[in-house]
Amino acid sequence: MPETIKQLIENNRRWAAEISAETPDFFTSLAAQQTPEYLWIGCADSRVPANEIVGLPPGEVFVHRNVANVVVHSDLNCLSVLQYAVEVLKVRHVIVTGHYGCGGVRAAMSSGQFGLIDNWLRHIKDVYLLHQQELERIEDEDARADRLCELNVVHQVRNVCYTSIVQDAWKRGQKLAVHGWIYGLSDGLLKDLDVTVSQPDQLPAVYQYLGS
Repeated sequence: MPETIKQLIENNRRWAAEISAETPDFFTSLAAQQTPEYLWIGCADSRVPANEIVGLPPGEVFVHRNVANVVVHSDLNCLSVLQYAVEVLKVRHVIVTGHYGCGGVRAAMSSGQFGLIDNWLRHIKDVYLLHQQELERIEDEDARADRLCELNVVHQVRNVCYTSIVQDAWKRGQKLAVHGWIYGLSDGLLKDLDVTVSQPDQLPAVYQYLGS
């Protein structure tokens, strides 16, 4: 085993020992069940670890991550996580969290070709096109990218809300709110983008499922 990989195993053993010393029944309780209140849909970027950012231990946050925290109606991976979180775990909050300086967002802003991921980044290009006038009034490239990071979160919050999974939960009377946050790599702080949706009448009528 390479030394770098071996170090990870050693780190794990030290971490587990420290947790057990502080809370002897921690892993026993954790193995019994998970009852998180939160589903975190975030970026796969290694600098944005969900639990650490919000100061919660394992078991408190159910997590789905992908490049640039995109929610697509045809992504069965993301939708399966969302359905399990809402219908089985009964989470009360879905938090879509982007971050400033997102490499996926920056790539989507360019005309470069990156391979298979170009098909994924096209969803962010769609967001750019919808807000092109606003974005192109921002002269500083970094500031423009950061604004697109925010707009991308806003659109992904909507995409979560447009799913039949979330709408069915609301029809059942389940308490569920969808939030949009963004994380600053340079200061470690979260910013609430104030786009929380907690009931279907906050959505455009065409996206509301009114059937039985």
